[in-house]
Amino acid sequence: MLKFFYGPMDCGKSLLALQLDYNRSRRGQHGLLLTKMDRSHEPRISSRIGVTKAAVEVAEGTNLGDLVRQSWADGTRVDYLIVDEAQFFTEQQIEQMAQLVDDTQIDVYAFGIATDFLGRMFPGSRRLFELADEATPLQVEVLCWCGRPGRFNSRIIDGQVARAGEQVVVADTVTAAGTTQVHYQVLCRQHYRTGDLGPSSGDATIPLIDT
Repeated sequence: MLKFFYGPMDCGKSLLALQLDYNRSRRGQHGLLLTKMDRSHEPRISSRIGVTKAAVEVAEGTNLGDLVRQSWADGTRVDYLIVDEAQFFTEQQIEQMAQLVDDTQIDVYAFGIATDFLGRMFPGSRRLFELADEATPLQVEVLCWCGRPGRFNSRIIDGQVARAGEQVVVADTVTAAGTTQVHYQVLCRQHYRTGDLGPSSGDATIPLIDT
């Protein structure tokens, strides 16, 4: 089965990915953990509460089927895949996940964010919605500073909600001039639309790769 778990920033996606891996490994199964541009900048799945585990860093041209076949060739059984930061995977890699499920009966659990800082679908997330057997929103509620449900992963540049730019930008960055700072904040639709970051926006921001 191919399952896609999605939600906004700070809803516990990476923690759930690690919990699922823990539960299946306790049953004697062996999983292959994959990630792409984790917030730690290392080949690992890391949650914001400090739980982490080493993972395979997937590049743009990586074939996921080849990764599984190589594990088998090395004598390592693969019963399931845990895929974190799935929104950054290419559409071809999402299709490879579906093919692995169909051809090898490996379960694939993908975790990611559906939309970017403009509220538009990441290509990888869109393909997962199209192909996944199940697409499940995570139940941990993330709130805007006003208390409404947070849906928009807003990119903040010099205290303003960005309305244009590259789809993926690393947070906490500065320009060559050393002035522009970038971070991300979850906002409700109203405050994303108006650009209102609230009375204490510094407390509500969470630095990470654009998701």
